[in-house]
Amino acid sequence: MSSLDHVDLNLLRVFQAIVEERSLTKAGERLALSQPAISYSLARLRTLFDDPLFIRTRSGMQPTPIALELASIVGRALDTVREALRYAESFDPATSTRTFRLSLSDAGEMAYLPAICEALHERAPRVKLSVEPLPVEEIEDALRSSRLDFAIGNLPTLMASTRHQLLFEETYVCMTRKRRGLPAGAALSLEHFLQASHVQVRSVEHSHHALDDALRAQGVGRNIALQLPHFVALPGVLAVTDLFATLPQRLAGILNRNDAFRIYTLPVAIPQATVTMHWHEHFHEDEGIAWMRGLMAEMVGRFDQK
Repeated sequence: MSSLDHVDLNLLRVFQAIVEERSLTKAGERLALSQPAISYSLARLRTLFDDPLFIRTRSGMQPTPIALELASIVGRALDTVREALRYAESFDPATSTRTFRLSLSDAGEMAYLPAICEALHERAPRVKLSVEPLPVEEIEDALRSSRLDFAIGNLPTLMASTRHQLLFEETYVCMTRKRRGLPAGAALSLEHFLQASHVQVRSVEHSHHALDDALRAQGVGRNIALQLPHFVALPGVLAVTDLFATLPQRLAGILNRNDAFRIYTLPVAIPQATVTMHWHEHFHEDEGIAWMRGLMAEMVGRFDQK
């Protein structure tokens, strides 16, 4: 059995990175270590635990049974160390060079990121922000392990397991390019809506699927002419076609700054999406986390409806 006196805690960080990334290359990139340094650390880990720990396969570095058993133990130990170290740190936004990691959908990037970055530039010019969108099912573990500091979005599955703050309730609208023959007024009839061709943006956030669920409940459906994985291509597509798109009202307002589109209320009622900011309980008292929470809540709050 190895004595703690002879254990480099950085080896445990390497172990956790390989477990989560399943790749020596990605683990090295995550920790800013060279490939030889990662390989050397893995060799030391194998000696330390007297086990291969990871087997190279076509699908990546697969952990052995012992590595899987160690993963949760090492994860908890590193969480405890990180929490203790954060209490020793003071945070001064004017001088800090800290990097914060945020998970945000592409719609969120388009809507809120400019305001957040502007505020950071003015108030914390040396602070860095890394936007790292993750599948919803990975966010809780990423927050726990400090791979992420925050997640913002419609994330109801995280409510019970993370600290969170309500930012606003989001309404969805329908948008198409301005042209002759469009219905007058702010509302679109269900008949016109169903006759139109639509862009469907496939998103990991459940709120973007509420419209089709509501239409199915009435026994009808949209004519989907185009499917997109992200909102970023939407304005360019709408500008040169007669397609309609359903999207968050705040995002629609941003995309329509040049007044090139018509925005309608939806002809069917769908629940508002609750947009929340999430972080882990372990880091709730962290000065930097608390400061960044306040800044993002303030900036995103600018988009709240009056």
